[in-house]
Amino acid sequence: MRFNWLSEYVASIISTSPWRQLQQQVQQLVPNPQAIYCRIRSSSAEALEHVLIACAVYLLVCLGLYKLTFWLSNSGAHSDSHNVGSGDEGEPSPNPDGNPNPGGLKQALKSGLRLRSVRLPKTAHMERVLLITAHPDDECMFFGPLIYSLTQRQGCQVYILCLSNGNFEHKAKVRRQELWRSCSKLGIPESNIVLMNATNLPDDPYVDWRPDAVASLILHAVESLDIQAIFTFDRDGVSSHPNHCAVYYAAASLCLANLLPKDCKFYTLDSINVIRKYLSILDLLCTCFMSTHWCILNWKEAAIVRSAMKEHQSQMRWFRWLYIYTSRYMFINSMRQISLSDVELEMQIHDN
Repeated sequence: MRFNWLSEYVASIISTSPWRQLQQQVQQLVPNPQAIYCRIRSSSAEALEHVLIACAVYLLVCLGLYKLTFWLSNSGAHSDSHNVGSGDEGEPSPNPDGNPNPGGLKQALKSGLRLRSVRLPKTAHMERVLLITAHPDDECMFFGPLIYSLTQRQGCQVYILCLSNGNFEHKAKVRRQELWRSCSKLGIPESNIVLMNATNLPDDPYVDWRPDAVASLILHAVESLDIQAIFTFDRDGVSSHPNHCAVYYAAASLCLANLLPKDCKFYTLDSINVIRKYLSILDLLCTCFMSTHWCILNWKEAAIVRSAMKEHQSQMRWFRWLYIYTSRYMFINSMRQISLSDVELEMQIHDN
């Protein structure tokens, strides 16, 4: 061959001491590719087995915690009339024969584990509540458990301020009626619904809402209705919808400017990642450990929220049907109170 001399030269180089040592080291590291493949396969199978076991344990823990939460909540419902103030646990009262209350174990567990299906501020601080949403269907799609829990409280009036009429697909009249029917299912009377029809606040993800325009509407509703607590989206808007985020920044600007009444508290709904968002009740463990306030519904109560969501027939696409049976927001809402320092920090993040 014409290039035999080249192959002989390359062979001589490879046979030299440095190259020979490198070849021996590679053979020591990779003695048998098939053995390495078998090792990787066995390690992967073992890792997958551990993941499945961990998922099964997490599932059992969440289901057990879910059952335990409502068991304790039901036991505490009978003793609430003996407590001083809403949200305070009373001491188990003895029976007439002098024996401890049979519910004493439940009360001890409830006070020790701090498990409740509803953990919100006291009723005395939330007699008039305003829920601020961006579109019709936000009230049940995201805030359903919160609204249901508040409407079940005695003496608590829930108002809804919806800042757009849902005319993105030119169905404003239809969506208005759907909003009325949905709120009726959730226990909110028609007189407590405020639906805005402002041309500068269209239902359009491509139109930026002016924070000052939104803030003026919120402030007017708070002052005219004598609101003691407002609930709305956080800065991520749950689904990152620009209209949702605009509502938060408008309410936050009121807090920052110290325009909200002193006795009016500001709460936001927690936005969570996509994995937790579709874990349904399996997000219970994360909620209890990571949130300050929460509302947890059992299956029958969540069915009411789902029925309210189904009233929005004009918005029911195939993924909405999947959402109402898999989303965590159909069963669980977690909220946090926003202070002035929180608003200042988040405004700095927003500006950056």
